Amino acid sequence: MIPTEPIGSIPRPPELVAAIRGGAPDRELAPLFDAAVRATVADFEATGALVISDGEQGKIENFWCYPVHGAANTAPDGFCIPLGHSPGGVTHRMPRLTHGPFRYQRYADQYLRAARRYTAHPHTSVKQAIISPSALSLLYPPDGVEGYPREQFLDDLVREHETEIRRCLEAGAHKVQIDFAEGPLAMRLDPSGALLASFVHLNNMALARFSTAERALIGVHVSAAGIRRPGSCAPGAAAAEGQVDYAELLPALFEIRAGSFYIAMAGQPDPERVLRIARDYARPEQRVFVGVTDPLDARIETAQQVRDRVLLAAQYLDPHRLGTTDDAGFAPFFDNDSISRATAFAKVRARVEGTCLAAALLEGAA
Repeated sequence: MIPTEPIGSIPRPPELVAAIRGGAPDRELAPLFDAAVRATVADFEATGALVISDGEQGKIENFWCYPVHGAANTAPDGFCIPLGHSPGGVTHRMPRLTHGPFRYQRYADQYLRAARRYTAHPHTSVKQAIISPSALSLLYPPDGVEGYPREQFLDDLVREHETEIRRCLEAGAHKVQIDFAEGPLAMRLDPSGALLASFVHLNNMALARFSTAERALIGVHVSAAGIRRPGSCAPGAAAAEGQVDYAELLPALFEIRAGSFYIAMAGQPDPERVLRIARDYARPEQRVFVGVTDPLDARIETAQQVRDRVLLAAQYLDPHRLGTTDDAGFAPFFDNDSISRATAFAKVRARVEGTCLAAALLEGAA
């Protein structure tokens, strides 16, 4: 009655993290990636989850820039990504496009296919998280690229994004989840809302290339975790910088023409405000997956806590349009150890079990 899905990322095994940080060559990383995916799939299935992910084990750099990692026509001094800091105060920049044409170096279906090889349960489905075209649009420098106008770049970007989604669907993705990480950033950069509207428009340009049935298999996620004011990439720059109002983003989010939306609720200061906005702005054909576990809190939720959060959400959203998820991924940007793999999977188990408890109560009441 109520589907439950992860967002995506799971902390990588320590040996893989050490190899990546140590600059190990691809030939040494390959078997470590393979082992990490195999273990992640097995651990996901052990929670009772029927929809899983590969835990984003293979995205070497991060979830934002994986399509262009290693591209020859980029430089390392691009846009500063204001999504918090890695251990030791190291921040991250996007690459900067130096010349055209823009092409992905890899598509996310490769991660999906690797995960599907290791599913053991006959009813296990694998979803795939991808980055939005609006996030990748920040690769293009403000002063332009000689001989490669922005309009041509955006055409190429939308085509590559469409290709990635189609490849994932053809590879059997249960759902393709677009990470709209730059949504809160747009609110900081331009309080008028014009930049946010342009990001929504760009994503809808890509989604317009899909049928209604295909868009039902496409979702959008925006996290409230780790968003800070844009500014210096110097270590420590974010220490005193505040959060955006996550709930204020949601009306614009539901303008994106996708079939599912994954929103944070568990860690929000006023969950009912989030639910009211979702109720008022989600379109009738859109399913809303609400976060019932908080990846920023090391305390493991009980199944009963999750149940109660689902029941609260059902007071605002029709249970037939309701789903559950985690507020965000468990390793959303940098390989840090604030949440262990064991804690992440314990939270997933609580989400699965608590959702089942709530569904049984709602079905009985119906």
